[in-house]
This record gives sequence, C-alpha cells and structure tokens, in this order.
Amino acid sequence: MTTKTAAPVSPARKLWLKFSSDKMALAGLLVLCVLVLIAVFAPWLVPQNPYDLAQLDILDARLPPGSRSVDDKLLYWLGTDDQGRDMYSAIVYGMRISLGVGLVSTLGALLLGLTLGLTAAYLGGKTDSVIMRMVDIQLSFPTILIALILLAVFGQGLGKIILALVTVQWAYYARTVRSAALVEMGKEYIEAARCLDLSHRHIIVHHLLPNCMAPLIVVAAMQIAAAIALEATLSFLGLGLPITEPSLGLLISNGYAYLMSGKYWISFFPGLALLVMIVSINLVADRLRDALNPRLQKQ
Repeated sequence: MTTKTAAPVSPARKLWLKFSSDKMALAGLLVLCVLVLIAVFAPWLVPQNPYDLAQLDILDARLPPGSRSVDDKLLYWLGTDDQGRDMYSAIVYGMRISLGVGLVSTLGALLLGLTLGLTAAYLGGKTDSVIMRMVDIQLSFPTILIALILLAVFGQGLGKIILALVTVQWAYYARTVRSAALVEMGKEYIEAARCLDLSHRHIIVHHLLPNCMAPLIVVAAMQIAAAIALEATLSFLGLGLPITEPSLGLLISNGYAYLMSGKYWISFFPGLALLVMIVSINLVADRLRDALNPRLQKQ
C-alpha cells in the first residue's frame, strides 16, 4: 500500500503562514493596503485638488470640520486649512507624496547600498576597506543633519528630497548586505561555483544575492517608515515641498500656529494620518523580521 507524501510548501507560502499568524501584523497590512489604494486613486476619491490654486477660496480658510463652503458646493468633513484647502483632500494627496517618497527613496538607497555592500564583501581587501570607511563616516552623522545640509544647499523639490533620503539611507543597506554576504562567502556552494570557473557576475547575481535578500527585505520595510518620517520632519521645518504642494509634514506645520487658538484640526488630522501610516508599516516590518529570522522560527 502506497502512502501519499504531502506536497512541498513554497517559500512564499511558508512566509505568509508565519506572517499571518500575528493578528496585529495582519491588521497593519490591511490598513497599509487601504492607505496605498486611497493614495493611488486619490483624484477619484477627493472632492478637491488641493494643488490646484484655482479651486481654492480664501474665504473658506480655517473652517471647522463639518462646515460647508461659501458657495455651498462642498462639505468639508475635516475642515479646511489657512489656504482654504479641504483637509481631507490635502491629507489624501499628502499621503500620496509621503508613500511615493518613501518607496522611491528606499528603492534607490537599496540599489546603491546593495551594489556597494556586495562589492565590498566579494572583492574584499582595499575595496572593502574604502567602502566600509565611507559607511562608517556616513553613519557617524545624524541623518537629519545630513538631510538638512543637502536641502539647504540644493533647495526644495521632490527630486531633491528623494536624493537627500537616498544619501542618508544607503549606508544601512551596504552594511547589512556586506554582513550577510560575508557569511555566505564562507559556505561551500560559493567555493563550488568558483571551482566551476563561473564568472564573478554569475556568482554574485545567481548565488550570493538571493541568499542575502532576507535581511535586506526587513531593513527596507523598516526604512520606508523612517524615510516617510524624515520627509515629514523636513517638510515641517520648511525644507520639503513648496506650500503649493503640501505633504503631511507641511500640513502639520501649517496648523502648528493655530493649535493654541482652538483650530486643532489643521494639524491633528494630518498628524493622525501620518501616525497610522508609520505604525502600520512598522507592524508589517516587525513581523517580517520575525518571520524571516531563522533563530526565531518555532520548531
């Protein structure tokens, strides 16, 4: 009598089973997916384009939540800011900017750090020393200080913010991937690949890189939240996007002067949206860290 063997479980399904065992992480993932969908479909979900100055009316400035516009055409569920923007529309568009900046800057920093980290680990010697000393110098300065200096020199703008975030983040990926690659370099499959006279590019891309991805995924997930928080901080300080294209940080900054006068909604609702976004990303990143860490896997 033959016995049936269970079909092997794919690595992706194993990861999902471990991830989904945490209800808080699932809740964070659900919230994050909702926020991403809202940001992607923002033009179809909001009553006003907050970046179109022709749609703004200064007579609607600083209206409390639930107020109607002067012409009685719009209902401001979350009130308006000092420019007459609908806060709901401004928050949705601000989330779009925050998520976009976080994802693009993280991807750019990941590619740069991955390239330099793998190069340092694989070549070793003076190349490794030079790259890692660059990493040490980079990490010895506070990230906010470097970002402030870069934006003070190059000025405001979406591209300049992304460049500043890539500059302050790449070192984390370089150090992480170098550490993982050095562990893998001592294993037999790398030695076997070298004995087969495979090209350096083939060994790095097809053998070394796939086995270094797990820690990079975790770091990337956490750095997305860090990038969003840093962009909000820079915008709050007035070094982010211009006032005509406010991000969440700039929306919070615009309402800061009105907190003591009772107009709490101008800062409160953007701050709440930023908090929910960062917490949901961190919940997902923390669970990914646990699911991808073999030391924490239950036997």
